[in-house]
Amino acid sequence: MNLPLALTEALAADKLFVAGMVHAQEETILLLSPDEPGFWHHVTAEPEFADGAADPLDRWSKRVIGALATAFGGRAVFPSDGPPYPPFFRWATESGQAFSAPVQMLVQARMGLWTSFRGALALPERLSLPPASKHPCTGCAAPCTTACPCGALSAQGYDVPACHAFLNTGEGQNCLSAGCLVRRSCPPGQSYGRLEKQSAWHMRHFHR
Repeated sequence: MNLPLALTEALAADKLFVAGMVHAQEETILLLSPDEPGFWHHVTAEPEFADGAADPLDRWSKRVIGALATAFGGRAVFPSDGPPYPPFFRWATESGQAFSAPVQMLVQARMGLWTSFRGALALPERLSLPPASKHPCTGCAAPCTTACPCGALSAQGYDVPACHAFLNTGEGQNCLSAGCLVRRSCPPGQSYGRLEKQSAWHMRHFHR
């Protein structure tokens, strides 16, 4: 990965890492993901989590990635930009670092089914790209396909109403407090270092 040392150091300081790179015309898109372990401790100590305003994680992402774009002569891109929305799923799969899992979610060798992007940095040059990684589902027994207690995640897609209804039950409290059982079942993701309290925070915001 041919990145300027100063950029690599700046990403590390913000507890982000480049989870994929892809060319888009004359730009190189860097997909930025939480660098675990340590991301959640870092970000929750930032001002956005202390001011009481809504959407602290998204506001932190926009401030930090926006500053990186300014510092390195690029532009910041976020999944919430739109409509039309940036094609993060396509960029991820075209990068050769993330893939579609049997349950139609993105899976990545380091993050497993915890794969997420805080945003992207578009640099105005065509940097050399890393070689494609091995599909993490190759040879896997696919525990993700049977892990959902209510069958909301399957090869047919994501049944969001069924998921919400299940989270309202007593059995659903496990997912609410520790994170989605499907994501937790993915073998690569089990060494990623994602904290239960981070997953609980995301689940609360998803379910409200």
